[in-house]
Parts: sequence; C-alpha cells; structure tokens
Amino acid sequence: MTQPAAAPEIPLAELARVRERLVAAIQARVVGQPQAVTALLTALFARGHALFIGPPGVAKTLLVRTTAQALGWSFKRIQFTPDLMPADITGTEVLREVRETGERQLKFLPGPVFANLVLADEINRAPPKTQSALLEAMQERMVTAGGHGHHLPQPFAVLATQNPIEQEGTYRLPEAQLDRFLLGIQVPYPTLEEERRIATWDAEAAPVPEPVLDPVRFQALAAAIALLPVPPVAVDYAVRLARATRPGEKGLPWVQECVAWGCGPRASQHLIAAARAFAALKGEPAASIEHIRAVAPLVLPHRLVPTFTAASRGQDGAALVQRLLGEVKP
Repeated sequence: MTQPAAAPEIPLAELARVRERLVAAIQARVVGQPQAVTALLTALFARGHALFIGPPGVAKTLLVRTTAQALGWSFKRIQFTPDLMPADITGTEVLREVRETGERQLKFLPGPVFANLVLADEINRAPPKTQSALLEAMQERMVTAGGHGHHLPQPFAVLATQNPIEQEGTYRLPEAQLDRFLLGIQVPYPTLEEERRIATWDAEAAPVPEPVLDPVRFQALAAAIALLPVPPVAVDYAVRLARATRPGEKGLPWVQECVAWGCGPRASQHLIAAARAFAALKGEPAASIEHIRAVAPLVLPHRLVPTFTAASRGQDGAALVQRLLGEVKP
C-alpha cells in the first residue's frame, strides 16, 4: 500500500532568523515605521505586491530601496509622471542592423520593470493607460512585446507609492490595478520621538546593508511559506470576510448602503497568502483566524469602493473593514 507523502517541513527557525536580520538591516537606515516594515516583509514573503499610501517625507522610497539592498535584489525605480508611456516601463523593440550580414532585425530592449524589485514611485501621477503597463507584469510575471513574451527575473515584486493628499495632476488607480496589490500599507507620520531622531538623521551616511540571503534561498523560503497549513475554519472565515464586502450578497444591511464595489475572489486568496506569511515570519506553524484578522486591514481596504453616502460621512475603506471585522464573527 502506498504511503501518503509526508508534509514538507517549514523552516520556521530559519525564517525567524532571516526576519530579525532583515528588520535590523532596514532599521539601521529607516527610523521608525515598524508596522510598515512588518507589512512589507509579509507581502514579499507571500510573493505579492504592495501599495504604500502616505504623505511625502515618511521614508516610503528609502524603505523600499533599503529592503532591496538587504535582500540582495536588483532594484529599479520608475518615477511615474503624466508623460510616462507604457514602453518606458516595459521596454520596446528597436530596429538594428546586423553588421556581419547587413540584415535588419528587431531587438527587444528591456525596460526598468526587468528587476527583482520595482518601485513605482507616485504611481497615481501617470494616466491609467500607463498604469496598465504593469498589469501583465504583476499577474503573469512577464511582458509581451511584438507578440513575444519576455519573462521577468525571479523573484519579482512591484512596490508602488501613492500620495493620498494631492489630487491635482493625479489619476485614480483602476480597480483591476488595485486588486493586484496583495497589501495596501498605510505609512503614517512618525511619532514625536521618531521625528526628533529624523531631524538630525542622515540615512545616506548609514552603511549600505549587506544582503541577508540570496534570491535562490528566498524563493525556497517563500515556496515553503505557501505550504503553511491553514485550517478549514480559517479558510471559511477569510472567504466570508471577502464575500461580506459585496453589496449584492445577502449579508450585512449597511454594506448595501456604504459599499459601491466589494472585494473579488482574489481578496480571499490574498487573505490566505498574507496570513501564511504573517504567521510564518512570527514562527507560527500554521495560519489561524487571528492571523486572518491581523492582515485583513492590509488586504481589504484598497479593494473597497465606498459609496458617496459613506464618503460623505468620512468612512473610507479602512473604516468599513474595521466595522466588518467587528460584525463578521469567526
């Protein structure tokens, strides 16, 4: 009789050491923002993308660049502007002449998206046509140009920043774009003590962090995290949370009034993926309902579209998700 395959061993002790070393490397250059650092590592080890939302000057770009250095990943920064074109992101085909034969051939020149970690800085300053250039890259990990597919380097992650304050000269991110971000991470102003340190802090003078682990080992750890057990009760809770955000569902009466567009099935997948990474990085052997609840404020708010009624009351996606967590019981 064939014996069932043994469950793979999750290297929780190694993950805990890697997390500690990564956090120490990041905090050597970035003052404060512990929640943002934890959320960023959760997104990366879940093999997802993240959208950083916060005012200018709170170290969003520095945090991303330092994380790439600590991981030893190739890094490219794309400054999104109204005149940025899709080919400026993905790359383009150019006609070149082969010196030996005189024959002309099309050659693909990769754009800045061909890196392990891509920072889409101020992503909402580019029009939707340009923003959509990232859709295939974020979902399929490849770029199509001239009818040919070009695979992106692995691991691959897009980290975008968005300034929620300025409205002039910005474009709203399409729902399809927002849905591809595993996490939406709020980066607040620093505390009083943190800002006192920042006032005399020179991040550029701090040493560049040495890589904590190579990309091959990162891929192995991320693959192990994807196998972390999730009990059926936690899966059921994640699905019920996502479905409760949809106005068409027979659920909470206030959702019909306050939510114009709810979360799709990808939200359920992302809740599970983020809970696995969050649990594994804490050294937990399985994801639980508590981990689902911990990551829900990062996974769900940016996928919700509040109605005009809710917006007029000052209820944004984050407020609606907190209300949801209070009423959808495990």
